[in-house]
Amino acid sequence: MFVTDCRREFYDVIVSQRVLLLVASDVDALCACKILQALFQCDHVQYTLVPVSGWQELETAFLEHKDQIKLLVKQDDDLDVPAYDDIFRDEEDEEEDSENESDGSEPSDKRRRFEEEVIERTMKRRQRREWEARRREILFDYEQYEYHGTSSAMVMFDLAWIMSKDLNDMLWWAIVGLTDQWVQDKITQMKYVTDIGILQRHVSRHNHRNEDEENSLSIDCMRIAFEYDLRLALYQHWSLYESLCNTSYTSANLKLWSVQGQKRLQEFLADMGLPLKQVKQKFNSMDMSLKENLREMIEESANKFGMRDLRVQTFSIHFGFKNKFLASDIVYATASLMESIEKEGPETTNFIKALDSLSRGNLDKLHQGLDLAKKQLRAIQQTVASCICTNLVISQGPFLYCSLMEGTPDVKLFSKPVSLCLLSKYLLKSFVCSTKNKRCKLLPLIMAAPMDVEQGTVIMVGIPPETESSDKKNFFGRAFEKAADSTNSRTLHNHFDMSIIELKTEDRSKFLDALVSLLS
Repeated sequence: MFVTDCRREFYDVIVSQRVLLLVASDVDALCACKILQALFQCDHVQYTLVPVSGWQELETAFLEHKDQIKLLVKQDDDLDVPAYDDIFRDEEDEEEDSENESDGSEPSDKRRRFEEEVIERTMKRRQRREWEARRREILFDYEQYEYHGTSSAMVMFDLAWIMSKDLNDMLWWAIVGLTDQWVQDKITQMKYVTDIGILQRHVSRHNHRNEDEENSLSIDCMRIAFEYDLRLALYQHWSLYESLCNTSYTSANLKLWSVQGQKRLQEFLADMGLPLKQVKQKFNSMDMSLKENLREMIEESANKFGMRDLRVQTFSIHFGFKNKFLASDIVYATASLMESIEKEGPETTNFIKALDSLSRGNLDKLHQGLDLAKKQLRAIQQTVASCICTNLVISQGPFLYCSLMEGTPDVKLFSKPVSLCLLSKYLLKSFVCSTKNKRCKLLPLIMAAPMDVEQGTVIMVGIPPETESSDKKNFFGRAFEKAADSTNSRTLHNHFDMSIIELKTEDRSKFLDALVSLLS
């Protein structure tokens, strides 16, 4: 979802007419969409919802609904758009001072001209200082509306809060949107923690209640709580053993693709004092005596095994007495529904299912998403283990490269962009933990998977290096464009994330050669 301004005036102009709502296919955008839908419902605004998975669908939707699209600004509106000269300064203006200094003239004329030039240069220096001060002020004002790297769901919640229309449901969607960016590794840990702090204040405001009978939770009540919880995927809806094996963080640190790694896992469980029978059954079925101090036990043992970041700040949601979900649970479930490879009707079916799963009245769809997410995580970890054990990750010089072949188990799942990105990030993390080559630990990864066998295309994604100091900026989008242009490779830059491209299989070799040359 593209957000340029979240001022109240902007929203007021939008809702004055029928709205065309174009929503990208990622969890953060879905959450922003849910918040906007709730706002539109409050204000009785009519809208048309169109899911778009890339630039081509965006263009098609624009052409189909162009009659609805109108200029949202009146002619007499003051937009405060700065003039060109307020932001940019031509080099010619700076060179004028020195152009006429060598003219041949009489001494008296030279002296008069010299005095005039001194005054003129003094005035120009003053004007330049004033221009620079004005430019800094203008750019500062504009940077206040820069949302790059910020969850669009949080931006929409901020709009609802400014309008005093924020609800607990909207707050939860903002939390899920932020968590999606963290799970997808699109923001830094510092950014995540900062935004968690902002949302925590809203959670305290919306979920404060007195401990008396009149304010006790009803069975239909919804409550959000801040928690320090385990960095284990879906562990409350799975077995603890399966979650440990299929979470990227624990799998990479314990190196579970190797025999030695499996031994370390057994030692880890033994150190916690947890019987294997207990950890292999569903979490809800574990003995209550074990679950009471489980987080502290796991964290203490994790520190001994070098996993010092196994506990993270997050939020949970309670629906009545029975249903409890972590924000990351919702992210995995919704993303899996959106990229489900099971054919069930039109192309928009997955989008609608994923959108519906975010509503608390559709817990059946959410549980369906959780089951799909478990299959996805298993497929990812099995593929990661296969790639590392068969040495499929190779160094191409300035980057690492891995390609999945047609016939690889679950390869169809990885023709979807979010699933392939998750696989690539998990693979890079595991490879860094497994390799002894210090140089390879600092390299980015390019991963390719078959997309459409009949059309002979592959999908390719570029992932930045796995370093603690990484600012999460991805340079592969521009590099892909340049490599394609220089080799006339048949590529399609259709995804909103420019580090994901589609490429003809027969052009892959020359495309990669161009990338090596470009990035060396």
